[in-house]
Amino acid sequence: MNNNNKKVITRFAPSPTGFMHVGGIRTALYAFLWAKKNNGSFILRIEDTDKEREVEGSINHIIESLKWLGIDWDEGPDIGGQNSPYIQSERLDSYKKYAKILIDKGLAYADPYTEEEVETFRKKADEEKRPFLYRDHRPENPPTWDGTKPLRLKTPEIKRYEWNDLVYGDLSAGPEALDDFILIKSDGYPTYNFAHIIDDLEMGVTHVMRGQEFISSTPKFLSLYDALGIKPPLLATLPPIMGKDGKKKLGKRDGAKDVLDYRKDGYLPEAMINFLAFLGWNPGGDKEIFSKEELISIFDVSRIGHSGAQWNDDKLDWVNKEYIKKLSSDKLELYIFRELPKELQIQKLIPLIVERISKSSDIKEMLTNGELDFFYKKPKLSKEKLIYKNTSPLKILENLEETVKSFEMTDNSDFNKENIKIILMELADKLDSRGEILHPVRFALSGLDKSPDPFIISDILGKDETIDRLNDAIKILKI
Repeated sequence: MNNNNKKVITRFAPSPTGFMHVGGIRTALYAFLWAKKNNGSFILRIEDTDKEREVEGSINHIIESLKWLGIDWDEGPDIGGQNSPYIQSERLDSYKKYAKILIDKGLAYADPYTEEEVETFRKKADEEKRPFLYRDHRPENPPTWDGTKPLRLKTPEIKRYEWNDLVYGDLSAGPEALDDFILIKSDGYPTYNFAHIIDDLEMGVTHVMRGQEFISSTPKFLSLYDALGIKPPLLATLPPIMGKDGKKKLGKRDGAKDVLDYRKDGYLPEAMINFLAFLGWNPGGDKEIFSKEELISIFDVSRIGHSGAQWNDDKLDWVNKEYIKKLSSDKLELYIFRELPKELQIQKLIPLIVERISKSSDIKEMLTNGELDFFYKKPKLSKEKLIYKNTSPLKILENLEETVKSFEMTDNSDFNKENIKIILMELADKLDSRGEILHPVRFALSGLDKSPDPFIISDILGKDETIDRLNDAIKILKI
């Protein structure tokens, strides 16, 4: 798939117009994986020629987002490279150079019309029930271009264009898709349609990956390649990421978030990479968890799908949980403890929390709901809640007293969840129902209707605190 067997060079060229959408990140990821798969280079380039829409701080935000995910570039605005600069507003001389080439070839002209005149052309086209095409109004004697007027491409040939897309195969569009589009605006900045082609040419880009929305513009791009007499790079169109209902493209209204919001939520970067890779691509087989290195080794453009990939929060949570399980003990402790107050930073609490979360922000929810309070605060108990079904209060009292006796006879060094479970189960098996002892012990320790198993809670609380809480329950039952 290499372009004339050249070294593979891909790029990600976002505009600094706001938050970093997951769709853009996936484009960057696929371009990165394809470059690395082929021992090529991946370029980060900033397309900042639309100054009206530019948002301050967006360039740093883009860089931070990619670095968080481990999508590293070989050339870019922060590290430089042989094709510097990598910010379009700093490359204006390049665009002027190629604009002059087109002017000299008679394939670009200064647009002499006012907005009012163009609107008149549009109205006439509407009245005649035909599409408005700028090429129908090319001036016979355009003024010399001095930068104060827009510069337009004079489409070199009105023809049907056919091209091959690495994902969608053979595509084509008729002459109706061609028009004389603006190359450089009156403010001196190039349009996207012009700048990205010049940048790709000068940076030696061999493969361009982008969304479906660019298919309709491809004939315009091809006409500019023809005008410049250059061969276009290979094109790979990526399927859209659909919303949770699968009916329309994922947008802000459908829950699309800034990628760094996923970091705030506690998703691991490796999990996000893994999840995003599978949104529109699949290597085949049943395996779903891949490291970045594994993704690089197996990534293949030919396995990118055609249909939209549906966003699925539950799937993302599942993938993230798989990566949480892979964390080393030190990293896992850091991951969990950073969300917990000091009084809950207990080693034995980590497995219990991991079992109940898919991302670290779930811990915040547990704290908000008071699910962990009983580990450092004595619970409020009621006699009614200590009773198991129709068991008599006297029987519950006897069961708790037996539990306390058994725990008191256990050495501190042996007071762990394995031994506690053995003790409780031996007592429970003597009863008509195990719940006659497991329920009151659980409630006495946690004060909750639903909580971890009592032997797990006891292990975390320790022998003295466990017995103390059971004795509190016994006192209530005696009232």
